[in-house]
Amino acid sequence: MNVEIWSDVVCPFCYIGKRRFEKALEAFPGKDKVTVTWKSYQLDPDMQPKPGGQSVHAYLAQRKGVSEAEGKQMNDYMANMAKEVGLDYDFDKAIINNTLNAHRLIHFAKEHGQQDAMKERLFAAYYTQGQDIGDLETLAKLGEEVGLDGAAIKQMLASDDFKEAVQQDIYEAQQVGVRGVPFYVFNRKYAVSGAQPTEVFQDVLNKVWEEEKPLIMTEGTAGGSCSVDGVCD
Repeated sequence: MNVEIWSDVVCPFCYIGKRRFEKALEAFPGKDKVTVTWKSYQLDPDMQPKPGGQSVHAYLAQRKGVSEAEGKQMNDYMANMAKEVGLDYDFDKAIINNTLNAHRLIHFAKEHGQQDAMKERLFAAYYTQGQDIGDLETLAKLGEEVGLDGAAIKQMLASDDFKEAVQQDIYEAQQVGVRGVPFYVFNRKYAVSGAQPTEVFQDVLNKVWEEEKPLIMTEGTAGGSCSVDGVCD
């Protein structure tokens, strides 16, 4: 079974959704036969670092057209939701930056069998540790922490490698009907939008699993049948 997940590293629902999906997958009897692929999506592809910095509360308020106090209330609500799945969001420390290079790093990690670990590390760095996931030195360090070569990461980030791959993922998102993230696609047939409860992911996993099961043939002497050439016995 193939599960593709479109998400952005600075999407709070995406990290929560990751935990809920992981819980469903852990209890799924066919988990060893599930391949998970993280797909790139940018909520704000034109984002530029703010001179002097800008709080995530102020940034959210600006995007939503509300006051900074209301922006903080939204983030507090999200932090409480994150606690329900064991995550400790610290929006006061979060550093706003463009996520293109973070997504490129995830693609790089995929080629070395560390895509999920890299995605997890970037989520934690942004949401719980206040690290700048747009900073090249920081990205190299985070990559090293999951077992990747820091020098190779820096060389990759200094080039245009994986920029096209990121854009291809975003193009595919448009083709499969992504209107927001996280967005989960199972075997390019079923889709789940949003950080749904674990039970929703369990239901879809089971449904796809039943459809994938091979037909079990039972033969015996008691049951008659007719072949395609018209012979019946």
